[in-house]
Amino acid sequence: MRDPFKNPFPSDSARYSIWEMLVPRDIDAFLAADWSMVVHDFVEEGFIGIDGRKEVSPDKWRLAFPTLSAYREEWLRQAKDFAGQSFAEDARTAIFTTTTLEDIEIEGDMALVRKKFDGGISKPDGTRDVMQWQTLYYCRLHQGRWKISGFTGYLPNPMG
Repeated sequence: MRDPFKNPFPSDSARYSIWEMLVPRDIDAFLAADWSMVVHDFVEEGFIGIDGRKEVSPDKWRLAFPTLSAYREEWLRQAKDFAGQSFAEDARTAIFTTTTLEDIEIEGDMALVRKKFDGGISKPDGTRDVMQWQTLYYCRLHQGRWKISGFTGYLPNPMG
C-alpha cells in the first residue's frame, strides 16, 4: 500500500521537485488559504487554465483562467470556502489519501503531470464530500526550478 505522504520519486530530482510542489506544498497552501505559499510555483507570463467542468467532452471545457490572476482569485475563493467547513476527520490526511501523483512525463525542460483525486472527506453530519477529478499540469523549468505554466483541470476521474 502506498504512503500518501511519501514522495514516490526519491532518486529523481526533477520529479521529486514537481511532486513536492503539486502535492504537499499545494495541499498545505490550500488548507491555509495562503496563496503566498505557492505564488512562486507559477510562471505568470503565458499562464493558461482550462476548467474541464468534470465533463468528458472537450466541447464543454472552458477557458476559465486566461491569466494567473484569474486562477488565483478562484483558488482563494475555493480555499476560503473549504476553510469555513467542518469535517469529521483530519482534512490534510484526507486530501493526501485522496491524491495520487505518480505519472510525470518530462521532455527537456517541459513536463506533463497527471494528478488525480479519488476519494473524499467525511463531514460531521455523516455525509461525504466527494473528491473525484483529475488535472493535467503543464510544467516547465523556469529560472532554475520547476513551475506550473498551465493546466487542464477539473476533469472527470476516471475519464469516460
